[in-house]
Amino acid sequence: MKTLSFFLSILLLVSATAFGQDRVTGKNFASRSEVIAQQGIAATSHPLATQVALDILKKGGNAIDAAIAANALLGLVEPTGCGIGGDLFAIIWDAETQQLYGLNASGRSPKSLTIDYFKKNKLKEIPSYGPIPVTVPGCVDGWNEMHKRFGKLTVEEILAPSVYYAEEGFPLTEVVAYYWNLNSARLKSYPGFSETFLVEGKAPVKGEIFKNQRLANTYRKLSEEGFRSFYEGEIAETIASYMAANGGFISTSDMASHQSEWVKPASTNYRGYDVWQLPPNAQGIAVLQMLNLMEPFDVKGMRFGSKEYVHLFVEAKKLAFEDRARYYADPAFSKIPVDKLVSKSYAADRLKLFNKDKAAKSYPAGILETDNTIYLTVADAAGNMVSLIQSNYRGMGSGMTPTDLGFVLQDRGESFSLEAGHPNVYAPGKRPFHTIIPGFVTKDGQPWLSFGLMGGAMQPQGHVQILVNLIDFEMNLQEAGDAARISHEGSTEPTGNPMTDGGWVNLESGFNYETIRELMKMGHRIKFDVGGYGGYQAILRDLKTGVYYGASESRKDGQAAGF
Repeated sequence: MKTLSFFLSILLLVSATAFGQDRVTGKNFASRSEVIAQQGIAATSHPLATQVALDILKKGGNAIDAAIAANALLGLVEPTGCGIGGDLFAIIWDAETQQLYGLNASGRSPKSLTIDYFKKNKLKEIPSYGPIPVTVPGCVDGWNEMHKRFGKLTVEEILAPSVYYAEEGFPLTEVVAYYWNLNSARLKSYPGFSETFLVEGKAPVKGEIFKNQRLANTYRKLSEEGFRSFYEGEIAETIASYMAANGGFISTSDMASHQSEWVKPASTNYRGYDVWQLPPNAQGIAVLQMLNLMEPFDVKGMRFGSKEYVHLFVEAKKLAFEDRARYYADPAFSKIPVDKLVSKSYAADRLKLFNKDKAAKSYPAGILETDNTIYLTVADAAGNMVSLIQSNYRGMGSGMTPTDLGFVLQDRGESFSLEAGHPNVYAPGKRPFHTIIPGFVTKDGQPWLSFGLMGGAMQPQGHVQILVNLIDFEMNLQEAGDAARISHEGSTEPTGNPMTDGGWVNLESGFNYETIRELMKMGHRIKFDVGGYGGYQAILRDLKTGVYYGASESRKDGQAAGF
């Protein structure tokens, strides 16, 4: 009997350890403690990028300098999610002016490519890869605007760590290696890709040292000539020549005329917290719409993981995403009633369609009166905070890799619609609908949370779940990211038709079978995705002490660290 009792004790101990239940504090699903620091903190999707950000802070740079430096390094060590061939969005809290600033650094379509091209070639949608979906890369001009307005260090100082690692090499981390191999299989035939990203014809593997001298040379040129040289000098000419030689449309004129835009973030108040997102052409206001739809309900009383909570979340997502598909586009081409979409009165009207007992097959869009990414966040001792997201789209982008420059061009143009009259329909010089969104929260006018979560249509869903975990379910910053996630997918996209079958509810491991069974009875179709739940980083500021708390996604290779 004693022997049986002993073995049962061992079994319970092993089970508890496997699920994190041996932790003396926190939730049983928490993967680690929060990082807590006072002078500076960074949370990125790669440990080397986090360390570079901290090095920049220690050198006297501010959070903006550190964010640019970390992003530059991520373009080297995690080209599976970002790079200077892609776009950028940021929300910045400036401690000096005590204000939030929004930056839209997304690129536009080529002026020489018209809708007639798609009609002539009988294309019903824009291709995913190759030269046609390439839009002007907005990332570097985003760095330029951030640096010009807030930066302290020189461009050379900011890019020096990336130049070093590009020349000396770095070992591939596990998740990056996995996606590198996946992307290489479909992109290796595009001109320049294999020469830049493969080693002897194969994708590098976990732990292998990889160098990118081409990117080092590009970063050196930017260090010497400034960020705008990307658009007005030799780099721009190389991109244009490469595209012309390979069936593309981006020209030196497209590059030279590109400018980022400082925008006013949109917001809603959720239970006393002001949640901020950038307006379209990005999808951030879907977060605000979902929160408005959920706020009238006692979410805390529903409990995390309950059928009531999952049902409410999924239906709120469906309602918000119908509007996302109908209205979100480049505001330079369409009048988008952002204030109306994020209003409490509009949410109340939309909630009339909600059935607390049954999953909807579809919802109409409201009637109005008028794929892989990186996310990082940095905060410094002065109180500056940066929420930054950057992407190639579809992992490593279009596959188009300009001669000897060391990076791949994005394929964000795939997100345009070809439906006549749609707000997001393709047009020359237009910014496509964008999935990447940085998040920010203030409380009583002070910065409280800088956060983001990668992953296409998962991003608004992830933002909402993080906020609900923190505010309603009172989890700490790391627990909020480690908790099992929900991801609803349907056919409703800015390029497609409305959802008519209710879509699918993906539930990450951690939801109990009783909940799943009850959701199925309500009409939800359940399935289980592998790895499609996003990548989270966050920094929270204690409003009383000013101390920073950091968290990093346990599902990725990232790290939060401070000093």
